[in-house]
Amino acid sequence: MFNTLLIANRGAIACRILRTLRDMQVKGVAVYSDADLSSLHIREADEAISLGDGPAAQTYLVVDKIIAAARQSGAEAIHPGYGFLSENAAFAEACEAAGLVFVGPTPQQLRTFGLKHTARALAKAQGLPLLEGTGLLADSAEACRAAQEIGYPVMLKSTAGGGGIGMRVCHDADELAEAFETVRRLGQNNFSDAGVFVEKYISRARHLEVQIFGDGQGEVIALGVRDCSIQRRNQKVIEETPAPNLPAGMAQALCEAAIALGKAVSYRSAGTVEFVYDSLAQRFYFLEVNTRLQVEHGVTEQVWGVDLVRWMVALAAGDLPPLSRLMADLQPRGHAIQARIYAEDPGRQFQPSPGLLSEAPFPPADGQTLRIDRGGAAGCAVPPVVDPMLAKTIAWQPDRERAIARLGEALAATRLYGVETNRLYLQQILAFAPFTEGEPWTRCLEQLSYRAATVEVLSAGTQTSVQDYPGRLGYWAVGVPPSGPMDDRALRLGNRLLGNPQGEAALEITLSGTTLKFNCLAEAAICGAAVAVTLDGVAQPMNRVFTIPAGATLKIGSVSGAGVRSYLCLRGGIQVPDYLGSKSTFTLGQFGGHAGRALRGGDVLHLAPTPGAEAGAALPVALQTHLEAVRTLRVIYGPHGAPEFFAAEYIATFFATDWEVHFNSSRTGVRLIGPKPLWARDSGGEAGLHPSNIHDNPYAIGAVDFTGDMPVILGPDGPSLGGFVCPVTVIEADLWQLGQLKAGDKVRFAAVDLATARRLAQGRREELATLEPAAIGWQPAARASPVVMSGGEGSKRLVARLSGDTHLLLEAGEAELDLVLRFRIHALMQTLEAQARVGVIDLTPGIRSLQVHFQPETLTLEALLAWVRAEWATVCVSDDLEVPTRVVHLPLSWDDPACRKAIDKYMTTVRRDAPWCPSNLEFIRRINDLPDERAVWDTVFDASYLVMGLGDVYLGAPVATPLDPRHRLVTTKYNPARTWTAENSVGIGGAYLCVYGMEGPGGYQFVGRTLQMWNRYHEVADFAGKPWLLRFFDQLRFYPVSAEELLQIRRDFPLGRYPLRIEHSTLRLAEYQQFLAREAASIDAFRQHQQRAFNEERERWIASGQAHFESQEAAAEEGADAPLQSGQQGVESPISGNLWQVQTAPGSRVRAGDVLLVLESMKMEIPLLAPCDGVIAEVNVQPGASVRAGQRVAVIMEENV
Repeated sequence: MFNTLLIANRGAIACRILRTLRDMQVKGVAVYSDADLSSLHIREADEAISLGDGPAAQTYLVVDKIIAAARQSGAEAIHPGYGFLSENAAFAEACEAAGLVFVGPTPQQLRTFGLKHTARALAKAQGLPLLEGTGLLADSAEACRAAQEIGYPVMLKSTAGGGGIGMRVCHDADELAEAFETVRRLGQNNFSDAGVFVEKYISRARHLEVQIFGDGQGEVIALGVRDCSIQRRNQKVIEETPAPNLPAGMAQALCEAAIALGKAVSYRSAGTVEFVYDSLAQRFYFLEVNTRLQVEHGVTEQVWGVDLVRWMVALAAGDLPPLSRLMADLQPRGHAIQARIYAEDPGRQFQPSPGLLSEAPFPPADGQTLRIDRGGAAGCAVPPVVDPMLAKTIAWQPDRERAIARLGEALAATRLYGVETNRLYLQQILAFAPFTEGEPWTRCLEQLSYRAATVEVLSAGTQTSVQDYPGRLGYWAVGVPPSGPMDDRALRLGNRLLGNPQGEAALEITLSGTTLKFNCLAEAAICGAAVAVTLDGVAQPMNRVFTIPAGATLKIGSVSGAGVRSYLCLRGGIQVPDYLGSKSTFTLGQFGGHAGRALRGGDVLHLAPTPGAEAGAALPVALQTHLEAVRTLRVIYGPHGAPEFFAAEYIATFFATDWEVHFNSSRTGVRLIGPKPLWARDSGGEAGLHPSNIHDNPYAIGAVDFTGDMPVILGPDGPSLGGFVCPVTVIEADLWQLGQLKAGDKVRFAAVDLATARRLAQGRREELATLEPAAIGWQPAARASPVVMSGGEGSKRLVARLSGDTHLLLEAGEAELDLVLRFRIHALMQTLEAQARVGVIDLTPGIRSLQVHFQPETLTLEALLAWVRAEWATVCVSDDLEVPTRVVHLPLSWDDPACRKAIDKYMTTVRRDAPWCPSNLEFIRRINDLPDERAVWDTVFDASYLVMGLGDVYLGAPVATPLDPRHRLVTTKYNPARTWTAENSVGIGGAYLCVYGMEGPGGYQFVGRTLQMWNRYHEVADFAGKPWLLRFFDQLRFYPVSAEELLQIRRDFPLGRYPLRIEHSTLRLAEYQQFLAREAASIDAFRQHQQRAFNEERERWIASGQAHFESQEAAAEEGADAPLQSGQQGVESPISGNLWQVQTAPGSRVRAGDVLLVLESMKMEIPLLAPCDGVIAEVNVQPGASVRAGQRVAVIMEENV
């Protein structure tokens, strides 16, 4: 037997062959194109070798690449699977020439049967009945002459075709002439053979086939007859064995004919003889021989109890017993039916549906009554350049009727999302009379009308996403935001109007709307910001239930007037998979909703329409969205106020100001323009150079977060942890207003007390329940201290601060980096978690803090404080705490190109003169007074970083600090923050190191980049069944790799092909305190030196005027653009933003659609395109400039005018 075998294929068949190789204890080697990088067969193989980038013609069909891969892996044999090179005689010869065993027929047999015209000649010689046909045809004229003699209709075929590729039914000479070159091209591209021929076409034909197996010595056996008549566009969809409703003796006659043909050439290995069966005449005709394993081989295996792949491999190795002995023990049992699941859209002429499988659970399969051969799993990409088959579901039962029922159950229990599939179509076929009656024919599916409760996205709008309420709760501690509707009030009212549960998933439409085609009847309601709505061109009202007929097109226009977001709610909701308990889209994290992103044209959404509200039900005017010129946001003062962090007079200014919404606002947060803060301190100390910096603590949604000197109201996609102060937090009843704030809006804050906040929240709930407005009186409250509890001394001190009306922030000890405090916070969190009190929604730890997200009507603040006080006292009794720890070794690409790109972008669009630019590493060296950059390198690679928080900048991103204080490099954070950071960049801010969990904003000083902290869909051992890699109290140790090496690691790691080195241990507080005491003198000297350098850097800032950054991001001034001259066209910015790149210059010749400039706005890069061919006459802006919506940024002189 072979030791190693290479599979020259992909997808389901590669996985199928690997399964047998594992049973045979043969090493299986997979090959793959770059488009298949995430495919299941790569993960299941013992070794996987890349064939490079490109379509099949440049990868799977390149013989030299396959042979080279076999040599590289030490394979002794190659199994070709089906399709690709499986019937290519030249490939089989190349294998033999290279000393490799080709697992399949001989090259001569491949030639004889592989070309359909020579196969017909051999069949004729053996006396098999043939459909009238031709040899190879030179051109379309010869084809038309031959077809005229045979009589229309005819089938035009590629001689090397398979899988329905290269086959056309032609009813007249025009159709034949038109199809000729297409079929030639398909044959050349898919099978490297352009030969074509025609044969008589039987309109009511069944497609029957016989599975044969030969030993190459003249012995050939047949394993029954399969019926493959259920086809769409000549592609088999459902196959079964035994073929139903054949006359007595017909199956035996088919098998005898197939055996005779195989024996004529001493056939070797597995093959299939295909026949056309004329149901009316009860006659069969030879069609062709497939000299390979068929896609549908599994039904034969289930009925006969054999493993054809094992037979093929054993025969190729010379280990297969005589066929007569194998056949003596075989007896067919029962009935098996296979359904092919394709990534295609039956509602759009079966067009392929490439994309990312975000969900792919199949029902449990025992391998006997249910077998599933699949090549895809969640996280697998379905590339556009190869066959779109995802899986084959095979049901076996003692009889056909029960087999159909079992297959139906399996398909109903299969859930595939991210791409469109034919699953529902297959279910409808199982109830289709020609199939259920066992009398199908090859074109019977043309009479089946596909029905699906789907919506096609014709145009997606600016940013349209699926959201549900309340979003994704319970994962704040690992940096997963709730997401959900930014204006939850509008979405919930829309659902209430329809009779939906309030959390049913709907579409959130931002700025400009979407155009949707409905393939089913639906009931809809649109709430939120005012938009124009038409249904097949007829205007529809907002805030009212209306009916959408099947086939209608719904168009939602741009937001007019105040507000930003509107919500399309549909009866029964939008059906997308739950991700971590919610259907909400988190676009930055690329998960949830539809494909983890905003909608695009071509997407298909699934509905679950159910009877409910009748058309005409409407929201009272008082509950419809009304937005004032100056919005009032009611807030709870705290958690961080005056005089600890802010000057008291600034807090008064803060509440008296009409703040302006900045154009760079989004779902992560709403940035505000207004008076610069007056700080109560000159720095954040160990937490950072800027006075806004604090040791990383958890945030509440709605907290007003001062990132440096600029406040941001944190939105539903905001970060869970951060190192900035928050003076106020928006109350629950007013959070919906964040979703309706856009650039230029004015906002004023009003403080209320806790009781008022909860009365207002109760009023919102009553409005939702009754659909009647609730008038709740309120008055601004005097600002009381946000501290609602304080007790204990030193490291046993605990302070509780209000963070809105549903969050309590607990802070331990003094505002310093002390691991004792982190130990105690961890112990408190574990105690509270273990008791699992009703009313606690989330517990999120920071460096020296713990945030409790709670429901005040279920668990009152007083009860919560009493509970926390008692448990803290218990925690503080012991000083000998210990926690499990893992040493996790991670690769680090030092000063990675992705980090340099982010710095360049920051200098262009945010701040040119920052002290940390152009080199963050030089800034770190300078502020820590290290001799050179190498000293920074040594410190980072020598340190062991203790993970103290997860989710600092999202998705399991660790905030960590060196266990040895002498490794703690202190820096400040960017002020203002970056708007873009590459995923998994590694930075230092204050005394902390962070790995960014995903792409997004950020403020830590870069040192490099590492591998992924989050794995969205794949199951990889290092992640231990969770999407996040790290745990609290892990220790990170970095080792250097090049930027090129890191790119390869980042490809391999999510697929489980780059295992990490992880060592398990225990961290004991007492031992750590002994270490600190032992090294106290050295640590103190290090800190004093570091503090001097820190102070000197601050003095340099003050002297150079860099200490206080004046934002250059104010909106561009309004001004009249000069009139355009004849023949000129203006290029206007569609939205306010900052100009990032100018990619053209006056005098440059451009074509329509060329990118001229790139704008950055709403955390997105927006290319501005040339509207016509011409020459650039003017460029009116430069990189870094602010641009207003509608501003002319360039002028083109049109060509030919």
